[in-house]
Amino acid sequence: MKKIILVACSFALFSSVKAQSLKIGHINSQELLSLMPEIKKAEADLKVYAKSFEDQLETMSKEYQKKMGDYQAQEKTMTDAVKEVKQKEITDLGARIESTQKSAEEKVVTKKQELFKPILDKAEKAIKEVAKEKAFDYVFDVSTGSVLVTRDADNMLPLVKAKLGIK
Repeated sequence: MKKIILVACSFALFSSVKAQSLKIGHINSQELLSLMPEIKKAEADLKVYAKSFEDQLETMSKEYQKKMGDYQAQEKTMTDAVKEVKQKEITDLGARIESTQKSAEEKVVTKKQELFKPILDKAEKAIKEVAKEKAFDYVFDVSTGSVLVTRDADNMLPLVKAKLGIK
């Protein structure tokens, strides 16, 4: 029994000594990304890409509104067969608008991932390199809100900015 207690105490003592030697750092990845010049270009490129879809949808929407207005203005003078054809045209156009909007949203998300992935990878690589160079055992991202208390001395942002050549 004494041996078990002695082993448990030794393990507890070794664990507390090991825990005290951990080096923990923190970084605000959102702040880092906002400082990277590549982000501004990616955001501008994404905005131009999304604008092309917005323009297309606006044109389709104007066409839809015109067809609806024409239909409502001429409805009383139309035969049932013509009404049916016009209603189908309007319904089909509405479905095309909805389909185009959904497709555009998916394409913009895909384009965003395509544009931002290399930037995110570059930031992550720099963070890992600085952590390795400075012997950090753990690095927390304070932009997620999960870290409540930090010391400025453990902030890796200046080191990662220097690694990326950001002033």
